[in-house]
Amino acid sequence: MSVPLPPEPIPGARLLFSLDPAVSHLNHGSFGAVPITVQRAQQRLRDEMEADPLRFFTQGLVDRITHARRHLAGFLGADPDGTALTVNATTGVAVALQSVGLRPDDEVLTTDHGYGAVDFAIRRECHRTGATHRVLRVPLSATAEEIVQIVRSGLRPGRTRLVVVDQLTSATARLFPVAAIVGVAREHGVSVLVDAAHAPGMLPATVQSIGADFWVGNLHKWGYAPRGTAVLVVAPPWRERVEPLVVSWEQEAGFPGRVEWQATADYTGWLSAPVGLYVLRTLGVDRVRAHNAALAAYGQRVVGDALGVPPADLPDPGGPTVAMRIIPLPAGLATTMDGARALRARIAERLAAQVAVNSWDGRGWLRLCGQVYNSPDEYDRLAVHLPTLLDQR
Repeated sequence: MSVPLPPEPIPGARLLFSLDPAVSHLNHGSFGAVPITVQRAQQRLRDEMEADPLRFFTQGLVDRITHARRHLAGFLGADPDGTALTVNATTGVAVALQSVGLRPDDEVLTTDHGYGAVDFAIRRECHRTGATHRVLRVPLSATAEEIVQIVRSGLRPGRTRLVVVDQLTSATARLFPVAAIVGVAREHGVSVLVDAAHAPGMLPATVQSIGADFWVGNLHKWGYAPRGTAVLVVAPPWRERVEPLVVSWEQEAGFPGRVEWQATADYTGWLSAPVGLYVLRTLGVDRVRAHNAALAAYGQRVVGDALGVPPADLPDPGGPTVAMRIIPLPAGLATTMDGARALRARIAERLAAQVAVNSWDGRGWLRLCGQVYNSPDEYDRLAVHLPTLLDQR
C-alpha cells in the first residue's frame, strides 16, 4: 500500500505564525501556536490594561468577557448562557467534578485513554469525598460500536454517578463516540463529563449535538486562541450548582460569571480569542480541517514506514478531520512516562523536531500532528533521521 499523497499547502499560512523556522513543530496538539495577528490583538489589550488598570478592570470588563464568550460559544454550537470561560480544560474538569457532589457510595467511571492530569483530578476528588474511581480498558482497535458497548457493560446502576470520557484522546489520538455514550449513560441516569480538549477548531461536532452534562474544550489548541483560553459548558439542570474553585466578587452573579471572574487575572487572552477564530474562518474552517488531517495521515505513514511498522498496525483515529496520529515505537522504548519525556527531549535536541511521545498500555507511542504551518518535508526529514536516533538508545 502506497503512502498517501500530502495535501496541497494553504498559501501563506506558514507566514501567519512566528514559529522558529529551524524547528519542525509537529506537536500542535500540546500547546498550540498563536497567529501573529492574535498575538498583536492581545498585546493591544495588554497595552490598554497597563495604561489605566483601574479603568480596564472596573469599567465594562465583565461585559467584554460576556461578548467574547458569546462569540466563542456560537462557534462551538453551545448555549452562551451555559458556557463559562476558563483557563484550560483541566480547570473546567476540576470545577465540574466538585460541582457533581460525589458521595462515598458513588463511582466515577473512565477509560484507560484518559488524560493524566484529569485522572489525577478524579483521584483527588474521590479521595476527598470517599467515592471510587474505576477505569475501563478500551482496546486501541475497538470500533465506535464496541466502545459504546464497553461503556454500557461497565455502568453499575445505583453506583456509577459520573462517566468521564474523552472526545479525542490525547495519548492515543482516538475519536470516541461521545454522543452515543451520553445516550447510553442517560438511559441509566448517569451523568457524563466530556473532555474535549482537542475538539474546538478541529472537530465539526457541536456541543449541543453531544448533549453532555458537562463539556470542556480548549480554544488555544486548534482554535488559534491565546493560551489559557478554554470553555466549560454546563447543561441547564446543573448550572445553579456549579461553584468556582475560588470565590470572587462575581459570586452572587451565578453561573457563568462566578466561574469566569478571578479578580486581577489577565483576561486579554479571552478578549482576543475571537481573533483566532477570525483567522481560522479566513483560511476556511473545512479547508484547514481537511488539510491538517491529511497531513497528519501522511506523516504517520512516512514515519511508520521508516520505523518498519506495517500499515495495518498504524492506528486510524476514526474521523476524517482528526489531525493527530500515533505510531508505535520499537518494543522496550518509552514504556514509562519518564522514558517518554526523555525520548521527546532527545528528538527535540538532536533532530530539531518537536513531537509528542507517550507511554500507553505498556508501550511507547510517537504522536504527530498536522497544522497549516507544517509541510510534508518536515515529516520526511523526521522519517530519515529518527530510526538512527532510536538505534542509539
